[in-house]
Amino acid sequence: MDEELPPPAPPRSALTLRLWLAGFGVVFNAGAAILLFRAGFTVLAVILCVIALGLVVDLAWVAHRKRRGDPG
Repeated sequence: MDEELPPPAPPRSALTLRLWLAGFGVVFNAGAAILLFRAGFTVLAVILCVIALGLVVDLAWVAHRKRRGDPG
């Protein structure tokens, strides 16, 4: 009854999930920023644009890592 278990699977990063979440964040924040600009909430719209820009950078970096062959 002393069976050996197979080795555990190697840990994987969550790059694919991060890619999807960044893409959703870009679309959501850009859309909300457009609606806020139209409604006259310029400061909030600019904040959402800055967040969307950060998400675009993150999206590009994660896509670069996936193309390079990192697991996930």
